[in-house]
Amino acid sequence: MIAALLLAFALAMDAFAVALTQGARFRPSPRGGLAIALTFGTFQALMPLAGWVIGAVALIYVEAVDHWVAFGLLAFLGVRMLGGHVGDEEGTRALTGRTLLLAGVATSIDALAAGITLPTLSVAPLLAVVLIGIVTFAMSGAGVLLGRVAGDHLGQWAERAGGVILIGLGCKILAEHSGWL
Repeated sequence: MIAALLLAFALAMDAFAVALTQGARFRPSPRGGLAIALTFGTFQALMPLAGWVIGAVALIYVEAVDHWVAFGLLAFLGVRMLGGHVGDEEGTRALTGRTLLLAGVATSIDALAAGITLPTLSVAPLLAVVLIGIVTFAMSGAGVLLGRVAGDHLGQWAERAGGVILIGLGCKILAEHSGWL
């Protein structure tokens, strides 16, 4: 359960960073903030669900090295987040309509790859997917509100913290499945 919460928190960081930037730069109305939170939460839940299905099918073929695959994917995603790439393009325009949907997809692509690792966690994948959606919804809503108050300086910090968490989860999976823990 803790691993699922950490994964949800880490995956929500890029959506949080974009929501924070949106709140700081465009000051969306409460309805606009809710639309951002709902869109990000929905996409962040759907993408790992799709990744889980892919991972469950592929697990049969890669079961002997699944922990290495999980470690590699999570470490790769974590390093990308440490580089501060997420949210740059999404933060330059106010998110409404089609732009909001595209931002929802863009901020959740990493969740698709992380979803592939769900069969390697010792938690029910559907529970993890629900947690990812709820945590992302809550953090995105909070990001819009906080952005209105604190500005967009926190966005890069949040994304990098998510990267460190993903790398840590990858290391945990590798250590557990390799017998090091």
